[in-house]
Amino acid sequence: MFSSIRSATLLGIQGTPISVEVHIGSGLPGFTVVGLPDEACREARDRVRAALLSSGAEWPNKKITVNLAPSSQRKGGVGLDLALAMGILAASGQIPIDHLAEYSFVAELGLDGSLRPVPGAAPLVAGLRDTRVVVAPPNAREAKVASPRSIHCAGTLREVVLALRGDGEWLDTSSQESMKGTTHFADMSDVRGQPTARLAAEIAAAGGHHILFVGSPGAGKTMIAERLPGLLPPLTNEEAVTATMIHSAAGASLPPGGLITFPPFRAPHHSASMIAMVGGGSSVLRPGEASLAHGGVLFLDEVGEFMPSVLDALRQPLEEGEVRIARASAGVTLPARFLLVGATNPCPCGGGAPGACVCNETARARYLRRLSGPFLDRFDLRVAVAMTGVEELLDVREGEPTAIVQERVARVRQMSLHRSGGVNARLSAQELDTYAPLTNEARNVLRRELELGRLTGRGYHRIRRVARTLADLSGNDGEIPEDTIRVALLLRTRLHERDVAI
Repeated sequence: MFSSIRSATLLGIQGTPISVEVHIGSGLPGFTVVGLPDEACREARDRVRAALLSSGAEWPNKKITVNLAPSSQRKGGVGLDLALAMGILAASGQIPIDHLAEYSFVAELGLDGSLRPVPGAAPLVAGLRDTRVVVAPPNAREAKVASPRSIHCAGTLREVVLALRGDGEWLDTSSQESMKGTTHFADMSDVRGQPTARLAAEIAAAGGHHILFVGSPGAGKTMIAERLPGLLPPLTNEEAVTATMIHSAAGASLPPGGLITFPPFRAPHHSASMIAMVGGGSSVLRPGEASLAHGGVLFLDEVGEFMPSVLDALRQPLEEGEVRIARASAGVTLPARFLLVGATNPCPCGGGAPGACVCNETARARYLRRLSGPFLDRFDLRVAVAMTGVEELLDVREGEPTAIVQERVARVRQMSLHRSGGVNARLSAQELDTYAPLTNEARNVLRRELELGRLTGRGYHRIRRVARTLADLSGNDGEIPEDTIRVALLLRTRLHERDVAI
């Protein structure tokens, strides 16, 4: 008595098809799972047995052997419960095996026979697109993102069996159709004053430039950072599906429509570990905050309080837009193309009003030295945020709203997309000579900064990319003049004397 049922397991954000092979034979009664299962798979025996008995089915009092094929790949998660139950029912003759030929199963089983949702339903279903996939009702919307026409739902194991036999109906999923979600970002009109920081946020959104705000507590760093996602355009269809797959694989919440259509905003606490930030794990390689921010904003508040090793782990995704995680048994590549926004105080006491700082030079240098030079060099913009003036703070007039700024950002993004196929922050060194030519005066300014050792090679290219965005915002699509280069240099503030990247 043998059956083979299709299901899938998760590796990173990819669903990998597997076969749950069940053999029931003579011998001492027992239950064995082979094929590199994790602890959740081994514990499935008790869940599946209780679910079968609660659903009115029989548990074979024989030797049951389960193989998770291919046996060379490690399997994990509770999403194999339903496939295992169907395999036992088919191998014991309680349901005809031909009824299961075109189906795959992804769901956890409760002891009462109920079907429960599993994390990663969207990528798991994406790996089973050539079959009809049975999932728990709460997973229907995200599953339909991956496979809109071949999803079936049932509330209990008994309902699954009845539907497969033709004695019952699948649950109606028409109300679970994937739809575009909505989100709300705070408006830039709430920001009083801070013209330089507002300009820097607009440049960052228009050109995809990473930005670091440096200023005293209460100056408005976090307030501006939280409003920056509202300046970004909605995600493209490809970006939306990728972002949804990432959030589904991580078990993160999804919008009511199931599809993430707006730029995500992630703000991890400064106690986050390296695995929490870039992803990974021991048995299951899950996405981290860097991947969850794909297509949106990763905001690191009090960036100086993060562990230096965690910050330095972001250097690769900042350059390449992906995280490559390698383990002895497997390796995955996770998307991580995000806009990094950092905020930090200038010193341990926060600085406060002019002359109020109580830190000595040694304390200030030690505080900022936690941010390594290579990490700082990856910020295109480093902006000093001063305390808002009293008159500006008490002014009842609203600032420029997000909708108006977003129009300018969209215009620049469309311009850069038509010109080079992407945002200005991703222009290569060769493309800079083509799409961001310099006047002789502007070239001389950068030459002097390089000769003085205040710019690295990376910093030189980043200044040119910011200057290209500044010129686009002003309507100049040609050569970049000297004054634009000087503004770009002013928006890359030196944090301490040993900061050679200006």
